Amino acid sequence: MKKTNASILIIDDQEDILFASKVFLKKYFEEIYTLNNPKNIVELLSKKTIDVVLLDMNYRIGFEDGREGLYLLKEIKTLSPKTVVILMTAFGKVETAVEGLKNGAFDYILKPWENKKLLESVKQAVDKSRKDQKKSKNIEIENDYFIGTSEIIKKAYSLADKVAKTDANVLILGENGTGKFVLAHHIFSQSERKNNPFIAVDLGSLNSNIFESELFGYAKGAFTDAKVDTPGRFEMAQNGTIFLDEIGNVPLHLQSKLLQVIQTKTVTRLGETKPRPLNVRIITATNLNLKLEVADKSFREDLYYRINTMEIILPPLRERNEDKIPLAEYLLDKMIEKYGRDEITFDKKVLEQIEKHAWNGNIREMENKIERAVILCENNKITVSDLDLEIITTYEASPDDIQLSSVEKATVEKVLFKNNNNISKTAEELGLSRGALYRRLEKYNISIN
Repeated sequence: MKKTNASILIIDDQEDILFASKVFLKKYFEEIYTLNNPKNIVELLSKKTIDVVLLDMNYRIGFEDGREGLYLLKEIKTLSPKTVVILMTAFGKVETAVEGLKNGAFDYILKPWENKKLLESVKQAVDKSRKDQKKSKNIEIENDYFIGTSEIIKKAYSLADKVAKTDANVLILGENGTGKFVLAHHIFSQSERKNNPFIAVDLGSLNSNIFESELFGYAKGAFTDAKVDTPGRFEMAQNGTIFLDEIGNVPLHLQSKLLQVIQTKTVTRLGETKPRPLNVRIITATNLNLKLEVADKSFREDLYYRINTMEIILPPLRERNEDKIPLAEYLLDKMIEKYGRDEITFDKKVLEQIEKHAWNGNIREMENKIERAVILCENNKITVSDLDLEIITTYEASPDDIQLSSVEKATVEKVLFKNNNNISKTAEELGLSRGALYRRLEKYNISIN
């Protein structure tokens, strides 16, 4: 008889139960794992992809209410949402069974079990796991997006495709509205972690008071409103990818806590002392120039290098002139479908204005204008007025930007000359690290020979 290609994990504190169930199920399924200590669940789930867990509900002598099992069920569904859980107990209560099923358990069986019933339940659980994975893949296929044909954007996505196959941390740089979330999800969808969670966090919108509890989770009683043990975003991304947007906005005093999690690959919930292991790929993004933030000492240099194994720069739309019209047509089709409208086209004058406009708000600005136009247009043809492009803005480099760069370059050259090109003395006088100074020399093409 050919075994089913599935991985089954059995968790029970009784060795005879583990032995008997493993021997029986091994005849039908490829991989069988056992644990006699439920505390090791996190570590095992971080290393293995498990299709089905058979989970005992009671572990401590004298405690037979199933609360430990319900707690562990939540942990498993948080760490590995696609893993199907079957609860098992020798002390069956209808209320506990119902609560378990409400919390995401697939089935509930009593010990000692009939082998035939156990096998049937596990087979059905494996089928459910397969269907969930297939559904996930279909959703992934439906999430299409626009890339463009300009060399500059093709280069960015080519780099993303290469780094996606690794576990390297990625820093995405780009102005607001350039598609940093879309690129982060693209990296995730091309990676080996694509069937696991993708958790996106806008760090810029997180109040510093809830920063730690949101990211790292908390134990019951850790603070006034901590009614139940709650995992943070890092734990929710276990085995998958976490996307930390607007990382440049994290206050300096919280950057050290973020650095510790990234360095140690563990997270400690508020109110707990024992760190939990993490297996999470980290992608970050910002619209700030982090090198300058580091030089200004408003962003930690060690954190910058931790998150910046690979850096990908997304170009603004004004540098992708050949992509403007195809992008506008893509967004128009998207909005037509969203609002159930008949065919709508752009007026010829609109296309001219789209090409000339600077789009300082980038893709987000274009999407908002086209959505508004689809709602407002009456004759299935979008006019310049519908798109609010009667008056356009053209891009010109900011005089302030040019002036600041010139001043900075002149200052670096002056201090270098004063210190006879001594890097350490120059860096110290400028208040920069040696690395920050070297990056400025490269930026301004300053030779020290």
